[in-house]
Amino acid sequence: MTTSTGPTTRPGADTRRMLAGRYQIGSLLGRGGMADVHLGTDTRLGRTVAIKLLKSSLANDPAFRTRFRQEAQSAARMAHPTIVRVFDAGEEIVRDAHGVETPQPFIVMEYVDGKLLKDIIAMGPLEPAEAIHIVDGILTALEYSHRAGVVHRDIKPGNIMITRTGQVKVMDFGIARAISDSSATVAQTTAILGTAQYFSPEQARGETVDARTDLYSTGVVLFEMLTGRPPFRGDTAVSVAYQHVSETPPTPSSFNPKVSPALDAVTLQALTKDRLARYQSAAEFREDVATAAAGQVPTRRHPAPDASAGLFAPEPADPIAANPALKQLAMDDDTLVRTQTRPPAVWIWAGILSVAVIVVSVVIWVFTLTPNQALPTVSREVPVLTGQAYNDAVAQLEKLQIQAVKRTEPSNLYAIDQVIRTDPGPGTIVSPDTTIDVWVSSGPTQSTVPSVVGLDQGAAVELLGKSKFVVGAITREHSPTVPEGSVLRTDPAVGTQVPEGTTVNVVVSDGSVEMPDVRNIPIAQARSLLEGPELLLRVSIEATTNCTESSDLVLTQSLAPGTVPQGSVVTLTYCNLPIEEPAEE
Repeated sequence: MTTSTGPTTRPGADTRRMLAGRYQIGSLLGRGGMADVHLGTDTRLGRTVAIKLLKSSLANDPAFRTRFRQEAQSAARMAHPTIVRVFDAGEEIVRDAHGVETPQPFIVMEYVDGKLLKDIIAMGPLEPAEAIHIVDGILTALEYSHRAGVVHRDIKPGNIMITRTGQVKVMDFGIARAISDSSATVAQTTAILGTAQYFSPEQARGETVDARTDLYSTGVVLFEMLTGRPPFRGDTAVSVAYQHVSETPPTPSSFNPKVSPALDAVTLQALTKDRLARYQSAAEFREDVATAAAGQVPTRRHPAPDASAGLFAPEPADPIAANPALKQLAMDDDTLVRTQTRPPAVWIWAGILSVAVIVVSVVIWVFTLTPNQALPTVSREVPVLTGQAYNDAVAQLEKLQIQAVKRTEPSNLYAIDQVIRTDPGPGTIVSPDTTIDVWVSSGPTQSTVPSVVGLDQGAAVELLGKSKFVVGAITREHSPTVPEGSVLRTDPAVGTQVPEGTTVNVVVSDGSVEMPDVRNIPIAQARSLLEGPELLLRVSIEATTNCTESSDLVLTQSLAPGTVPQGSVVTLTYCNLPIEEPAEE
């Protein structure tokens, strides 16, 4: 975590300013209700990052700053391909136009080259296959985060990125909790949590949230991908929230006939009001999405009783009246009649007494339990290995009787042979001799310096930035042929394989050459030098009689020695006196 007390700056006054003495803020990538996002450079590690500058008004509450740091740390511990990594977070002291100093929270994140899902949806409904691919990626991220004990609370298209290769990236984990758990104002909370279009019923009622809240919001996102619009609309956030609580959502196929009945069923299951009847885990949701993708309607699940509602679920007062099928059967079958209007009073009191004894016994048993935090001897917990050397991680796993399989992938964050993540992740309970995948860094992602020679300086800088390189020093050199402002060469050279984020220095032409002093050398030699490939000047030869002695040496040159534009014309003169006839005797 970083807290900067460096030079104060007006927010937005200089997009090239340094943040926390380390991060160079670049161009604006986007604006949101809670923050502005800039392209940035981590000057210490030489990599491109995204810098989210939160509204300074959010930092006025000390409780928020404390919660923000805690949640950013939790988010930074999550390393998964479907989650935008958080590298750093803190606050910067800034001064506004009136000289008032305020803390401005910031987050340094992985830079993702792609589009926000909300911008993709704005172009119209997605093809069902594409929506299935994206929702699978969202649920993969949630499955990982929920295992780590982190509930997102703000799943919406504005928090989901799709890379150029089609990979799904979910961002802003933990930030919603930092706001909702602090004493921020209602307006600030709304700015963080986004619009009510993605609220779960329990969020709209102000109840506690859990992992199933994220699954409801994911169902709203799936609906919007399939139809191009959210399931509920209204003039105000309150009216939309009310619909989430009380109204049945329409089917996606009523807006888009391409949506199959299977996808309709999955979407409506995710949008169930009662979280007990909703999907209970991201894995369960993903399983039904895969079933729907295969063209089959998933079978309906029956949720387990809610333990928080009591130890015993109440039975219907009249099972026949509560079940329409039994009620119809009773009307059709004359033999199904009551022979007694109520049970004897003794039975009623005996039943009440029995239930009371059971309840008291259970309460006493619960309060006399001794907490036991130790794992059973037949279980092992996967430890946190991220950042450790692979050999050290293996040694730690061997002590726990867990087997490791080494997997490698490029990483710009971790050194070669350092652990990036494990699968299953930290905290997962496994049995002895279980084999887990340990992903280690094979070094920085390698990339080829693109061909920018001959391009205009601006186009070359843009192409290098898109290729995930940092543009370093730009110097100018003479060139007889390359136009002014065009690239002569790069360092490292074009075509070289180097790590992403490497600084590339650029040399451009100044459109000039260096005119030498050719006086007092033979005219033919001077001409050869000036018209040669290193200068390519145009030479004009003139003879003069304004001299004392004939010679083939250059007498004067029309352009003085020094810098001259490429392709310039230079006139050389030499002494050529007429030959005098001898006098007659």
